Amino acid sequence: MSYVITLLVAVVGIALGWSARWLYAKFKLTSIEQKAARLDAEAVKEAEAKKNELVLETRKQLLDEQRQQEREARERQNELQRTERRLQDKEEALEKKQGEVENTKKQLGDRENALNDREKALSDREDSLTSELERIASMTADEAKNAIMAQMQDAARHDAQVEINKIEAEAQLTADKKARDIIVSSIQRLASEVTGDTTVSSVSLPSDEMKGRIIGREGRNIRTLETLTGVDIIIDDTPEAVVISCFDPVRREIARVSLERLVQDGRIHPARIEEVVTKVTKEIARVVMDQGETVVFDLGIGNMSQEAIRALGRLYFRTSYGQSVLNHSKEVAILAGMIAKEVGADSQLAMRAGLLHDIGKGIESESDQNHAELGADLAKRLGEDPKVVNAILAHHNDVEPETVEAVIVQIADAISASRPGARRETIDNYIKRLESLEKIAKGFDGVDNAFAIQAGRELRIMVNNEKVNDEQAKDIARKIAERIEAELRYPGRIKVTIIRETRVVEYAR
Repeated sequence: MSYVITLLVAVVGIALGWSARWLYAKFKLTSIEQKAARLDAEAVKEAEAKKNELVLETRKQLLDEQRQQEREARERQNELQRTERRLQDKEEALEKKQGEVENTKKQLGDRENALNDREKALSDREDSLTSELERIASMTADEAKNAIMAQMQDAARHDAQVEINKIEAEAQLTADKKARDIIVSSIQRLASEVTGDTTVSSVSLPSDEMKGRIIGREGRNIRTLETLTGVDIIIDDTPEAVVISCFDPVRREIARVSLERLVQDGRIHPARIEEVVTKVTKEIARVVMDQGETVVFDLGIGNMSQEAIRALGRLYFRTSYGQSVLNHSKEVAILAGMIAKEVGADSQLAMRAGLLHDIGKGIESESDQNHAELGADLAKRLGEDPKVVNAILAHHNDVEPETVEAVIVQIADAISASRPGARRETIDNYIKRLESLEKIAKGFDGVDNAFAIQAGRELRIMVNNEKVNDEQAKDIARKIAERIEAELRYPGRIKVTIIRETRVVEYAR
């Protein structure tokens, strides 16, 4: 009996277990189906959102493309309108020109008719004059015709000469104005510093006791320094200062720097002096090269030899009438380049010739050649363009300029040298030079008066028209210029102008 009950209990337990599992499985299936349905709904919603987003993006792209097309259409329309306006303007200009051509044709036709009428009138007059001449002078028709033709040819030549003189005067006036405009514009565009120097330099000393150390025992120190540098060292009563004098600015600079270093160092004896001078000489040589390379680089001039750069660098320490020769050469190069561009010449060639025109002043030579000849020889030896060589040689009229660039260099050199403040000169020398100019001119027979004007750059001379004719005036001008060149020293060039005029005075009573 208990076995049966146990079996029943087991069967019932098994049945309850299967029921519970079936119920759990059914519940889980239901949960999964709900989750699937929920996921399906979310997927549908997400797909709808993606779809809506794609639709909006597509609409935006279409709208942007539509706007872009509209903008391009407007631009094409504006371009078409501008083209149409240009064509319309050209059409109006052509119509205007056509009208001007028609007016010109009409004027030419009227002028031709007038000339025909005049020719007819002249022919009639010629016939009447021929008859009158035959009647009065008993001349044949051919003789009368030849006489009239000769008279008409003389009148035509006179009218033609008057017209030629008028055209030449107008052309000269225009050319002078254009030249003045170019030169004034070049001067205004050039901004450069004006420097001055003398033939002496001063070195400050910490005390007057240093003067004795500079002189040394029996003067050996100062003698060694003067021998090594080639300068004169002046030690006088000037307190705490020593003066260095030398015409060569490079040697004077070497002596000045060397003496300053010796004073600062305190060790002053012949061996130390020689050591310092040697070192300073090398430093100044580097400065010379640096200055030459700097000016060449600033002007953008290439393919310059080392020897030419060294000669240019020496101009940094060289002065002429108080004007730095290197700065003057740089000014001339800039001015020559400006003027060459204005007149359509070769600006690079003009700049190179302007920079090298005074290079002869930086050459150490004992020959009797002037600086233009020395510079031309150096340029020729270094393979410079023959046009540059000619410009160097011609900038003081030693030879005739062969190119327009050579003439431009002459002009630029005169501008740089003669502009106010560029060069320095004592008032006594200045007045003496003006007096000498007038004295030379007044020493010639037939000269009534002479005036040095434009700061001594022009000598204006009045001659007696009864004693001096035109040919004699030219000869006097040439001789005065030759005497000025032979007897005076002056910067730039001096223009000699002779004025000869005839005055007739009559009174109506």
